[in-house]
Amino acid sequence: MKVAFASTDKVHVDEHFGKAEEFYIWEIGPEEAAFRGVAQLKAEEGFIDDKIEARTSVLADCALVYVGEIGGPAAARLVQKKIHPIKSKEREPITVVVEKLQEVLKGNPPPWLRKAMMKGERPN
Repeated sequence: MKVAFASTDKVHVDEHFGKAEEFYIWEIGPEEAAFRGVAQLKAEEGFIDDKIEARTSVLADCALVYVGEIGGPAAARLVQKKIHPIKSKEREPITVVVEKLQEVLKGNPPPWLRKAMMKGERPN
């Protein structure tokens, strides 16, 4: 599944969702994880007046987004688009969060995470 991280320094989960101009995208599974690139916001995309919509549009393929902080309305809009926001309790390195998420995926993930893992899969 694709997971986005809001960061001010490209290393730690520490950026507020509404202030993030870049999100670092990883593809994460129980056995493998790989950095896939940076999703950047562009002012010319026409979303200048709606910061939440601009961010949800660049994160459309992601199942989870880790942030330092996020407001209630923004979190609700992400959930509507099937993107689960997760506030980092501390300024953790992205690589540590990736490893922790992999450990959860190897075991018995909670129902909300199993559902997030299915994002993008088409029923047969």
